[in-house]
Amino acid sequence: MSYFNPKFRLMKRILLFAFSIGLLSCSQNANSQPTWDVGNTTLTESDVVTGLVLPWEILWGPDDHIWATTRPGLVLRINPATGNYTTILDKSTVVPEDGTGEPGMLGMALHPDFANTPKVFIVYNYMQGNQTVKERLSSFDWNGSALVNEEYLIDNIPGYWIHNGSRLLITADQKILMSTGDTGDGGTSSQNLSSLNGKILRINLDGSIPSDNPNPDSYVYSFGHRNGQGLANGPNGIIYESEHGQTNSDELNIIYANRNYGWPTVQGMCNTANEQTYCANNDVMEPLKEWSPCVAVNGIEYYNHPAIPEWQNSILMAVLGGLGAQYERMSVLHMSADGMAIESEDTFFASFNRRVRDICVNPNNGAVYVAFNGSQYPGSGPNIIKEFRNLAYVGVNEVSKVDQTLSVYPNPANEQTTLEFSDSFIGTTFTVYSFGGQKVEERTVRSTRETLNVSELAAGQYFVKATSDKGTVTKTFIVE
Repeated sequence: MSYFNPKFRLMKRILLFAFSIGLLSCSQNANSQPTWDVGNTTLTESDVVTGLVLPWEILWGPDDHIWATTRPGLVLRINPATGNYTTILDKSTVVPEDGTGEPGMLGMALHPDFANTPKVFIVYNYMQGNQTVKERLSSFDWNGSALVNEEYLIDNIPGYWIHNGSRLLITADQKILMSTGDTGDGGTSSQNLSSLNGKILRINLDGSIPSDNPNPDSYVYSFGHRNGQGLANGPNGIIYESEHGQTNSDELNIIYANRNYGWPTVQGMCNTANEQTYCANNDVMEPLKEWSPCVAVNGIEYYNHPAIPEWQNSILMAVLGGLGAQYERMSVLHMSADGMAIESEDTFFASFNRRVRDICVNPNNGAVYVAFNGSQYPGSGPNIIKEFRNLAYVGVNEVSKVDQTLSVYPNPANEQTTLEFSDSFIGTTFTVYSFGGQKVEERTVRSTRETLNVSELAAGQYFVKATSDKGTVTKTFIVE
């Protein structure tokens, strides 16, 4: 049915009411940007990129851009100031992602001395033959516009349609940590030290095995993991890991060398007679906290920036919400002074009703960026990256970024709205989509200002997408 059909007029009023209810947990400022109160701090919400397909990893790069992987096989470089993004690697013909499973383009990390050694490390799945999923860790060179010169660092790791991990982290001693899942084998591989699955691996930046690993002939650093999908550096060299439980006992762990984390015999704490016996006999490391039933914990980031003092010395944790998607949120885990214990948990952004996949932080101004997947497992649309920023905080000046812009006003709108484009878009095509992904309108950009009639659109959220040779920009807008 057409979005311009008059039958949508009644639906428009109903959807507007529903949308207004969804915004009750936050307010809006004079510029119609939603705001969120965090104690005495006000965070202003803005949309950076809308309409991506399953953004998985987001990182703040030393070039003051957001680097992102998407599970279908893309790596994007995003200007957070304008939302302009370019595709810098496309492995979509290699990764086995069909929207129904968990393999794809996953974890990413940038070389710690990126200015002098512009390398990027990425984990992704691929197919061996027609049926067998594998996983590899590769490095790429950044040439200023694309990732090139792929080198396999670890190849032929068993993968599957579920439980592939895999986050990457560069530690203070300049080693790569990589989480791997148990590929759904029930934990058999997790306790097998000759297997790379169900582990945290530790790797030199050149792909070799560190001589000070627990076994100098093995990448295995810790074992007994089920499916770790969050890694973060904390204070005093602490390494935090978030890990999916089965139906109970999602975990937040501190990672230690050569420790057993218990899976499959132990889930969460050692709190049954059988688990207590196993833990005592196998030196099992218990989590800092467990969540039951499973909330589906995901990407984590340690936050200690003065821009949001209420979140200092905290772990920001993305929560997907479980298979039923009833717990989705960003959790703020307030840590003890030494970082060794969780003192309390606050939750934010649950009212979006979207799976929260990953988080990154702008070190210049303390802004927090959150990658949302859709409301359904494993990640239906709409998929969006949002910024939450304390505009009252004056941070370090960022690198000047000049590319291209797109703005929409008035926003919200009820009769018509104006799209204002950079000159670079003239002659290209722009497309308007509903938040459900349906194409509403498509036409050529003929001038820097184009008028869009929205009077017969159903009330709700939409986004416009425009692409030129400089990249792609998306902007969301509301129809009342």
